[in-house]
Amino acid sequence: MNIRRQLEERLSAALLAAVGKPMPAMVAPAAKAEFGDYQANGIMAAAKAAKTNPRKLAEAVLAKVDLSGLSEKVEIAGPGFINIHLRNEFLTAGVNALAADARLGVPPPDRPQRVVVDYSAPNLAKEMHVGHLRSTIIGDCLANLLVFTGQDVTRQNHVGDWGTQFGMLLAYMDRLGQSGQSADISDLEEFYRSSKALFDSDEDFARTARDYVVRLQAGDEHCRRNWESFLDQSLRHCEEIYQALGVRLTRADVYGESAYNADLPKVVGDLRAKGLLKESQGAQCVFLDEFKDAEGLPLPVIVQKSDGGYLYATTDLAAIRYRVGTLHADRILYVTGSPQALHFAQVFAVARKADFAPGDVQLEHIGFGSMLGPDGKPFKTRAGGTVKLMELLDEAKKRAYELVTGKNAADVAAGRANELDEQQRREVARAVGIGAVKYADLSQNRTSDYVFSFEKMLALDGNTAPYMQYAYARVMSIFRKAGLEVESVQASPIQLDQPQERALGLKLLQFSEVIDSVAANCQPNLLCSYLYDLARDFTGFYEACPVLDSPEPVRSSRLALSAGAARVIRTGLDLLGIQTVEQM
Repeated sequence: MNIRRQLEERLSAALLAAVGKPMPAMVAPAAKAEFGDYQANGIMAAAKAAKTNPRKLAEAVLAKVDLSGLSEKVEIAGPGFINIHLRNEFLTAGVNALAADARLGVPPPDRPQRVVVDYSAPNLAKEMHVGHLRSTIIGDCLANLLVFTGQDVTRQNHVGDWGTQFGMLLAYMDRLGQSGQSADISDLEEFYRSSKALFDSDEDFARTARDYVVRLQAGDEHCRRNWESFLDQSLRHCEEIYQALGVRLTRADVYGESAYNADLPKVVGDLRAKGLLKESQGAQCVFLDEFKDAEGLPLPVIVQKSDGGYLYATTDLAAIRYRVGTLHADRILYVTGSPQALHFAQVFAVARKADFAPGDVQLEHIGFGSMLGPDGKPFKTRAGGTVKLMELLDEAKKRAYELVTGKNAADVAAGRANELDEQQRREVARAVGIGAVKYADLSQNRTSDYVFSFEKMLALDGNTAPYMQYAYARVMSIFRKAGLEVESVQASPIQLDQPQERALGLKLLQFSEVIDSVAANCQPNLLCSYLYDLARDFTGFYEACPVLDSPEPVRSSRLALSAGAARVIRTGLDLLGIQTVEQM
């Protein structure tokens, strides 16, 4: 049940009647309790557009709006805000419906979209490093959430598995074998570093490497076999990272640059047939009037270099053709860093001009900022090198183990928890450590840079994964003490008699609104903020409203309300890709 949508529909109808033309009725939860539960804050913009007094417009809207069954009181505040106080009976019915709903009030779509989510995309020539973290976890979260909303989702891992660097790596493999050395590629980073050093210092080797590229592209059996072996080893490393992160990408989701190789000449041919290509300094380019440089000259989208080679733009255009023509995508999300915004804007524009993507297919660049070190610069090792992602995750689990051990000892001493053995503490620490890294990232506005800090992300207070996991464990402790399962109390009628019960119930009903917003805007931080607020509302309820010590039917009502909170927190964290724990 999306309360905001119901309010907006009714207020929009009233605005249309008052102004004479359609206008959006922006509605949001009220910032303060005394303003009611929701506030129509779009009256000011509507009044400006209609060139009328906002308070008079608000009065006209109230005279025409039908909020019967939803609201017990509606009032105008300030220059024209409309504050809406919902009926308790309406909220109570909604919370009881949510408690009985496996989808927690999130309705399935009338017509599911086919959504392709392109994310992670590591370079298979190297180990995954911290630069791959944001794309991987933001993309996985969005894919999880879109699946939950009922969309038909295809995950695509557009790995870098083609190009000059692979000629270099294959030539180095053969050189080691010819010299009697083992071509051990278990340490991808060291293997790449050694081959690159030789490529830069030895012109004969560099020529050989370039020849290997030609042989690989021509389908040479020996090169192809070694290339496939290298990719397999690289993908095994990626799979270890994905498993450690709890990311749902699999080998079946890999569709790399090499998959489009045969289509690249066709892309160029189709662009030429459409009359979109122009030659510039020997290169084949598309010039679009909407993209200009500082001097006002059109910026080129180069699709074929003067030597006949292709670029990322060519591959991305081929990928759009495949995703639209073969996967039948209605919406395609590209989860890559914000610096690639211009690249994708140009590629999308060319794809539209060339009819590779019709106008009803949504092409969206889901850009994100950088992860920074304490010095405010891109995150590096102390020596200035790239931080391997697996090493970062191992450090997170190590620090989380120290946190969990100390927290459990303190809770045992205070009589708040049972003692966890070492294996249990390590399992909890894995969930807390990995969850902390992911939540610290996802809780940020994705377009912003943020400073990576183990101390902040592992804090037990504030908007962190440990706080959320502890909040969930706290809810579950109620059921442990009662000897009950969450599922056993879901059918009990819920009453919202106390202010804290009402606040918690209202927050639970806002879950579907948040899911809708994240699905539309691709902002996981909105879900994080919601879960944090929900956990705080549960704490307020827990402290003010005894659960197990209350008489019936209050006890059963509060148990069912607690079960609803547990289910929403667990579901929300799962959509973020974060594991819950029963005890910390």
